[in-house]
Formats: sequence, C-alpha cells, structure tokens
Amino acid sequence: MTKPEMKSLFEERMRKLIPDEKDFNNFNEIIHIKPLNYIRCNTLKISCNDLLERLLKRWNVVVPFSNYPEIMLVDQELKPGELGNAIEHLLGYYYIQEVCSMMSVIALDPKPGERVFDVCASPGSKTTQIAALMENKGTLIANDLKLDRLRILAANLERCGVMNSVLIRNDGVGLCARLLEKNFKFDKILLDAPCSGEGTLRSSSKSFLMWNIKVVNKLSREQKKLIANAIKCLKVGGTLVYSTCTHSPEENESVVNFALKNFPVSIEKINLPLKCRSGVDSWDGEDYDKNVEKCCRIYPQDNNSEGFFVARLKLFEEVK
Repeated sequence: MTKPEMKSLFEERMRKLIPDEKDFNNFNEIIHIKPLNYIRCNTLKISCNDLLERLLKRWNVVVPFSNYPEIMLVDQELKPGELGNAIEHLLGYYYIQEVCSMMSVIALDPKPGERVFDVCASPGSKTTQIAALMENKGTLIANDLKLDRLRILAANLERCGVMNSVLIRNDGVGLCARLLEKNFKFDKILLDAPCSGEGTLRSSSKSFLMWNIKVVNKLSREQKKLIANAIKCLKVGGTLVYSTCTHSPEENESVVNFALKNFPVSIEKINLPLKCRSGVDSWDGEDYDKNVEKCCRIYPQDNNSEGFFVARLKLFEEVK
C-alpha cells in the first residue's frame, strides 16, 4: 500500500514550524508509523500496582514515568482489538488513551471537591481522567453537542465508575452563556477544542487527505469563540487548560494570544512528563504576545507519540 503523503501546503507549513531538515525528516518518518499502545489505569476501580500485576501476566507492560504510574505502555505487538477486548478494559480498569491526550488533564491538575467543566467531553478519555484525579468528589460537568457522541461518553463514564459527573448536551458557546446567566462558575475548565487533527496522522491516515487550510481558519474562529465564553465561566484564580491535537498556530498560539489580549488572564509555564517545545511567537505575518512561548508544543518525533498542544491560563480578575 502506498503511504499517504502530506499535501504540499501542509508540508510547507510544517517545514516552517520545523525548519531543521533532519528534524523535519524525523517528523515525516514517524508520522507514517503506527503509534504505541498506551493505556491509563483507572484508579477509581483499581490501583496502579494491582493493574500492572494483572497485565504483566499477559503482556510486556512498562511504566515510563515514575511520577505518573497510571500511564502504562504495552510494549509489544498486539492483535487488532486485543487491548479493547481484554477483561480489564471491559471492567473499566484501564482506558486506552494516547499518551499526548493525557497531558492536558495533567496540566489542569483537578482536585477532589472542585467544580470542573469539560467543555467538549466526548468520547470521555479526558473526562474519566479528570474524575479519577478528583476521586469522584466534587462536581464534573461534561458537555458535548451531538447525541451519538454523548451516548459514547455516557457509556465510558459508566464503564469507568464515574459518579460525580453531570452530562449536558449543548454547544459549548451556548452552554457557557447559560451557566454565566446563573453565575455558575468553575475552579477548573478543560477546553480540548475541536481541531483539524494534524497531530493524529499516525493513527488516522485520513488526516492526510482531509487537511484543508479553509477548515483550519474556520476552526480558529470557532475556537476563539469557545475560549472567550469559557473564560467567563472561571472563578477568579481559576485555571483553564486549552488543548488541541493539531500543530496549526492558527488553532493554537493564535487562540491563546486572542485570550491574552482580550481577557484578564495570564499564561503559566507547564511541566509535563513529555518533551515540550515552546510556542511560536509569530506566524504568517502576525506577532503574538511573547508569553505564548510558555505554551507546550508536543511533536511526534520528540516523544514517539502523536502531536499535541497544551496551554494553561489563569484568571486574575473578574471578567466584566
């Protein structure tokens, strides 16, 4: 089978983001290799040690980050569906989740007893991760627009034993407006925004074919509407994590720059277990706030992972 190739404009843009030729070649090589088999222990149902002991009887499982024992790598070739059909998965003992996807919740750092809002929650990988860190204590609002996606989310929350969540079906902008009317505000908000998916090339070859600059620009406008409304739902001193699975600056630094310019928020440096590169401070003739360099760009060639983007914002005064 002929391997899919980057569209010419996409390749041109990625070369600007990754100007070193060797570095770009490493990127171009790894995006044609399927991703590793990462899972996350669901500590609502089982301890990390007990799950590891069970899984080692079947697979070669390693814990790559000592400070995050819930992150596990099944380091061997697996049959199609083998991870999903295992009894431990069906019982909700672990969630199949790419390692990059776990980084936004690690950055959010939700605590038991807090009020947390997952704006675009389905299929539930990050929602279940949030609930585990909250130990099912506090309030977790999980929202999604489409009914079929909400059903998937509900099934995953039930399988994983999540008890502190409220599921809502609404568009993110509309729900934020309704919550604001009731002055219902949050300690933590995760905005894992719908995006062009440039970081998912390893797991989805369709991403090569579906990439379109018009879609990138359209999504950027929608993401700015989402973050503007989500910020208004934060308590003063609260944290909003903005994340995408794309490399496009229009969907990443441009959105964060928009928030910094229009709202009383500051951007915080993030320490994650994966290698992060700094955010870009200019793109396509537009200069961004220098603080966007504190954003985290995760490239697949740095971590043998998918691609991702994470930024953590803090609200320092009431939004009027």
